[in-house]
Amino acid sequence: MYAITGITGKVGGAVARSLLAERLPVRAVVRNEAKAAEWRTRGCDIALAEMDDAASLTSAFRGAAGVFILPPSEFDPEPGFPEAKRVIAAVTAALAEARPGKVVCLSTIGADAPHENLLTQRTLMEQSLEQVGLSVTFLRPGWFMENALWDVPSARDEGVLRSFLQPADKLFPMVATQDVGGLAAALLRENGNGTPVVELEGPARISPNDLARAFATVLKRTVRVETVPRASWEQIFRSQGTRNPLPRIRMLDGFNEGWIEFSERGRSVKGTTALESVIAELVRAT
Repeated sequence: MYAITGITGKVGGAVARSLLAERLPVRAVVRNEAKAAEWRTRGCDIALAEMDDAASLTSAFRGAAGVFILPPSEFDPEPGFPEAKRVIAAVTAALAEARPGKVVCLSTIGADAPHENLLTQRTLMEQSLEQVGLSVTFLRPGWFMENALWDVPSARDEGVLRSFLQPADKLFPMVATQDVGGLAAALLRENGNGTPVVELEGPARISPNDLARAFATVLKRTVRVETVPRASWEQIFRSQGTRNPLPRIRMLDGFNEGWIEFSERGRSVKGTTALESVIAELVRAT
């Protein structure tokens, strides 16, 4: 049995579908019964658990051959990341008690970055899970191609892609969530301890200009890049309701300045999903 957290999201769902396609048993770890219906229909065992509740997580993980940990993303954390720390404490305690055969944890590029930023939440998770004495693999994907969802309206309606990633011709490691889920499922099935860190990016690195060209192809219209001046970021994020924008700003700095990058500490893998196919799906979905 493979216990999958975050199963209602893109990555967790892709992990579960990959395992089910191999006729492997899956336990869907969900917050409430309302989220369980689809996965019960697919033949999954259901476990109700909150990611910051050690007792319910222990029950969900007990007896599992493998567990996929997808920590919830907090995009506006309080200083010191207390939200992430509550989840980390609960997940660590549950894994230490349940002792599954294998753990794959979704981490991120930049988990070993030298400066605190939004992704530090994953750094803290890695540091904690390294101490549980289990076979743990940290899957570190690049920037998700699906983040371009937020660019669909402006690209479609104005022919403009406003980019916080800059300069416009800089290449960034990006990857499709489908590739992340497929690799996570494969890592769960691996025998033995496996590789502690696996880094994943797409078939080729992608610039904001490449994103604009992909939108132009799919939308059949001209799309140009406008880089958003850094001096305006804090005001923009606060106007969107963010109370503590500094971690997000520092994450973007890390990508743009190059100190958020793959470490080449472990195994490097390239996905197969092309950017244009992801953009086409995002446009269809909206």
